[in-house]
Amino acid sequence: MAVAILFGTLTVLMLIGTPIAFCLGAASFVTILYMGLPPLVVFQQMNSGMSVFTLLAIPFFIYAGDLMVRGGIAQRIVNFAGALVGHLRGGLGQVNIAASTLFGGISGSAVAEAAAVGGLMIPQMKARGYGADYAVNVTSMAALIALLLPPSHNMIIYSIAGGGRISIADLFTAGVIPGLLFAAALMITAYFVARKRGYPVEAFPGFRRAMQLGAVAIPGLLLIAIIFGGVRSGVFTATESSCIAVAYAFLVTALVYRQMGWAAFKEATFGAVRTTAMVLLIIGTAAAFSWLMAYLRIPAQLVEWLQSVSQNPLVIMLLLNVIMLLLGTFMDMGPTIIITTPIFLPIAIAYGIDPVHFGVIMILNYGIGLNTPPVGAVQFVACAVGKITVWQAMRSIWPFYGAGLVVLGLVTYVPEISLWLPRLFRGG
Repeated sequence: MAVAILFGTLTVLMLIGTPIAFCLGAASFVTILYMGLPPLVVFQQMNSGMSVFTLLAIPFFIYAGDLMVRGGIAQRIVNFAGALVGHLRGGLGQVNIAASTLFGGISGSAVAEAAAVGGLMIPQMKARGYGADYAVNVTSMAALIALLLPPSHNMIIYSIAGGGRISIADLFTAGVIPGLLFAAALMITAYFVARKRGYPVEAFPGFRRAMQLGAVAIPGLLLIAIIFGGVRSGVFTATESSCIAVAYAFLVTALVYRQMGWAAFKEATFGAVRTTAMVLLIIGTAAAFSWLMAYLRIPAQLVEWLQSVSQNPLVIMLLLNVIMLLLGTFMDMGPTIIITTPIFLPIAIAYGIDPVHFGVIMILNYGIGLNTPPVGAVQFVACAVGKITVWQAMRSIWPFYGAGLVVLGLVTYVPEISLWLPRLFRGG
C-alpha cells in the first residue's frame, strides 16, 4: 500500500501541474506519515542529499556556462564552426551541429546550448530560407550532445545517485565517443534532409580565414582541455575544475573578448543562483524519494520481476531502454536520474553491465526525452527561439529521432564505444 501511495501521490501532483520538486517532497511526506515514521526523516534525507561536496560542481559549471553565453564565446565558436562545415549541404544546419558539439564541451548543459546556439543560428537559418521546423529540430537535437560531453552536469548527478562510487572522470571520458558519434549521425541526417528540401550551402571562406576564426575561438575552446585534461589527469577534482572554469570564463570574457559588462555579469550571476536553487531543491526532495524506494525494497522487487521475464542481458537492456525513453518524456532529466538510478543501476550490475557504460546509456535515453513532449525542456526552448509550436516541430523531427535511436542502440549493445576511452586513459 505504501508503494501505491508514494507513486500515486507523485502521479496525481504531476498531472495537475505541480513543480517536480514539490511532487517528490509531498509524495515522500505523505508516505512517511502513512507508514508511521517520523516526518523529520524527509528533511533529514533532503539535507543529506544536498550536503554532498561533489554537488558544488553543478552550480559552478552552470555559472561558467552563463558567463560564456553572455561573454561572446558562443558567437566565436559558431563563426569557427561555420568556416569548418558551412560549405556542406544544408550548410547552416551543419554549422549548428558543429557549434553545438564545440560549445557542449564547454557548457555541459543542453538547455543552455539550445538557448545560446539556437539564439544565434535559428534566426540566420530562417533568414536564409531554411524551414523554421528544420532549424528548430537541428538545434534541439544537437543540444543533446552537451549531455554526453564533459562537463555534463548530469554525469555528476548520476555518479552521486549511484552512491558516489562511480568515477566522474571515467564518466566524462566515456561520453566523448558516443557524443561525437551522435554529432556525426545528426550531421548525416541533416545532410539528407537538406538535400531533399533543396537547402543551400555556404561559401567556403578559405583556409586562411578558417584559421583566423579558429585562432579567435581558441581562448574559449581551451576551457575544454582545462576541464577534461585536469579531471582526467587527476590534477584537480570535478568540483575544483568547476571553480577553475568560472574563473577562466570570467577572465576570457572580460579581458580577452571584452564583452562582459557589469549588467551582463549581474544577469549571469543571478541566473546561475536561480538555476542552482531549483536544481538543489530537486536533488534534495529526490533524495528523500529515493531513500523511501530503497526502504520499500522497490529496486529489489523490480530486479526479481525482470529476472522472471528474461535472463538474457540483451532483452533486459532493451526493456530498460524502453522504460527510460518513456520516463524521459514525462519527467525532467535531473530528478529522473536521481529517482531511477537506485532502481535501474542494481539491475544493470546484476546482468554484468558496467556502471560507467550504463551511465552513458541512461544519459542518452533521458536526453532524447528532453526533446520529446510533454516535458521536453530543450524542445520548448528551441521552439520559443524559432517562434513555432512544438507540434509544428514534431511533424518533421522523425529522421533526427531515428538518428538518435540508432546511436542509442549502438551505445547499448557495443560497450566498447563507451568503455574503450576510459580504459585507455587508465592504461588497462
